[in-house]
Amino acid sequence: MALFQTPLNRRAFLTASTMGLAGLRLAPRSFGAPSPVPAPEASAVRKPAKSTILFFLCGGASHIDMWDMKPEAPLEFRGEFQPIRTTSPEIHLCEHLPLLGRQAHRFALVHGVTDGGQATGDHHAGYYYNLTGHAPDLTFKQQGNDRRPYPDDWPFMGSVVGSRRPLHPRLPQVITLPHKPSKLPYTRPGQFAGRLGIDHDPFYLNGSFDHPLQFSAPTLTLEGGIGAGRMDARRELLRAFNEARRELDGEMQVQSYLRQQERAFGLLASSGAEHAFDIASEPAALRARYGNTINGTSLLMARRMVEAGVPFITVFWKEDERIAQQCKSAGGWDTHADNFNCLKKYLLPQFDQAFSALMEDLTQRGLLDDTLVLVTSEMGRKPQVGDRRSGGNGGGGRDHWTACMSVLMAGGGIRGGQELGATDARAEYPKDRPIAPEDIVKTVYHAMGVTNLEATDLLGRPYNLLAEGKPLVDLFD
Repeated sequence: MALFQTPLNRRAFLTASTMGLAGLRLAPRSFGAPSPVPAPEASAVRKPAKSTILFFLCGGASHIDMWDMKPEAPLEFRGEFQPIRTTSPEIHLCEHLPLLGRQAHRFALVHGVTDGGQATGDHHAGYYYNLTGHAPDLTFKQQGNDRRPYPDDWPFMGSVVGSRRPLHPRLPQVITLPHKPSKLPYTRPGQFAGRLGIDHDPFYLNGSFDHPLQFSAPTLTLEGGIGAGRMDARRELLRAFNEARRELDGEMQVQSYLRQQERAFGLLASSGAEHAFDIASEPAALRARYGNTINGTSLLMARRMVEAGVPFITVFWKEDERIAQQCKSAGGWDTHADNFNCLKKYLLPQFDQAFSALMEDLTQRGLLDDTLVLVTSEMGRKPQVGDRRSGGNGGGGRDHWTACMSVLMAGGGIRGGQELGATDARAEYPKDRPIAPEDIVKTVYHAMGVTNLEATDLLGRPYNLLAEGKPLVDLFD
């Protein structure tokens, strides 16, 4: 399978590049790149993980319906689902997650993760807080879901990890697939390098529901069988375009953008990269085990990236617009209506199959110990059923709920089969140990052996990439 499937003609290429440069020209200036990274300090973890797979359930996954169930709560809170036993005596999961239940001894659940009232309840703020570990600033309260990513945003945790690891000889440090949430112009903040500089942005691979084995990179695509001569010609076309825009050459962000393009061309020309992305070469039975869906094959691709030594891979759950009207959402985990049918018919079976397959696959290949696996979302769902925006109790939905959510962590030294933290009798608020998103991000850094979080701004002034939060060291062996 070729990594880049869609042909790109000269006009499309120039249009895509022009839009990218124009956006950079109008954006605020970033804080600049990090200072040179010294040799990493010794980590308190048994051994640092080599890679992280972040599986982000876009929309706001319902903690009370998946893995923080409250069977003794009133019906309007506990809902329709029943808990089941798993391979861990501590962990009980929803009845619609039977395959994952067989893997419970390999993962930990962190309950009572809360924004502490610092977010807005909007998706943009939830993404930002949970992906960076930094509480949303005033602009999120002012702009809500209209708030765009800014170059001086705090960086995505994956960008921080990638910036602290030696450069991969063939592949990007940080890869995100199968899409960039959300549809323009409502791109979710928090998934970019921000003030670290565009050099540390994720490399995006796009996938589709119709062709789940095919992935492409936006604005840089290749036809199958392209030769070195055509690659050189396309590179010359880029250089000619950049020369035409030479009045922008003095801007640091444009220079960073050009460096990123050069890195992308290097990736396209690499035979080693082509093999790493050849997901169609996986046995048909294994592909079927993950599920022949874009979310399933994205997790399979993530496992291949771990094998190839990529430090950080993010899979953003791709929302299915075919269920958007039923769930009053974008087609993902934002179940404002018909919450229980949307979960049991569509979301939970696909998640159960794909994620349990990832856990099995990593274990069987001996990769789980060296790979941190994180499942999170931008928020939980309101424990009391009935969203006023979808008909109240009759609509059967759950609204946004940032006061409480759960996070799954596995591998990378995490001791499986345990729960950390707890919520009250209705899963509304942390019971006795509030855990913040910055604690989760610090735990990722801890597992990956990232101890140096110092960077410098454009004026050479040092700052800390994440001063807040403490790693959840109780999770580790």
